[in-house]
Amino acid sequence: MTNTSKTIIFFGTDDFSLITLKNLVGVGYDIAAVVTKPDSKSGRGQKLEMPAVKEFALRNNIEVWQPDKVSDIDKKIEKIGFDVAGVLASFGKIIPSKTINLFKPGIINIHPSLLPKYRGPSPIESVILNGDQITGVSIMKLTSGMDDGPIYGQIVHQLSGHETRIDLRKALADAGTMTLITLLPDIINESIQPVSQNDSEASYCKLLSKKDSLLDPAEVTASEAERQVRAFLEFPKSKIDVLGHTVVVTKAHLSDEQLSPLDVKFKDGKILSIDELIAPSGNKITAREFINGYS
Repeated sequence: MTNTSKTIIFFGTDDFSLITLKNLVGVGYDIAAVVTKPDSKSGRGQKLEMPAVKEFALRNNIEVWQPDKVSDIDKKIEKIGFDVAGVLASFGKIIPSKTINLFKPGIINIHPSLLPKYRGPSPIESVILNGDQITGVSIMKLTSGMDDGPIYGQIVHQLSGHETRIDLRKALADAGTMTLITLLPDIINESIQPVSQNDSEASYCKLLSKKDSLLDPAEVTASEAERQVRAFLEFPKSKIDVLGHTVVVTKAHLSDEQLSPLDVKFKDGKILSIDELIAPSGNKITAREFINGYS
């Protein structure tokens, strides 16, 4: 390509990663290998599925590495030579310092928050849960610490208060990738240097698990519940008991009236009206369809 011929090793796993990888390939970067998690079992049938980036890499004749331990790739990196940069987007594994140091100028990470806010594994969910008005993406130099590396650049993204986890991941992946591509030639040529974060302003978000899916009307307000539905869409989901059944809420809104069993009163006395859900059958249905079939 015209701006740099640097070879890149890409670290990523999911759809967020895939957007970045596709764009790097699209503008002509030489991707020597894609490093991703091992294939995993998914769904009721426990079918073995490959990560999204692996499917794309194989279709584009890019070598794929799926180490059980990230350090297992060190010798492969050394064979490529010292003139290799790393790019990481939503990889999902800790990379040891020894591996990071094999790259020049290092591994460049796309983190979907305005660091030092929301360091950790769930910044997108956290910004929705907390009702923030802005978020963004930070292009940073990876370190062995928890998202504490110095920052090359950031882009701010305004929030409407209606976006879901899916919407926001896509928007931030797009914005972050374009910012990365703009900065990457200067980062690789080391004509710009990253600026250290202010650790005193740092905040952290936690790793989410299935146990976080419970939506308890006695524990949260209706507004908090509405934000959780949007933040936890797909994973870890938002589960609630209605009409003697446990369902997964996929769409809901705040309401002034309690007119049906799916208009749920929360601890602040306000109402969350469930619009769409996944029924015990596993099918996604409307509130009216659920009432007709299960009441």
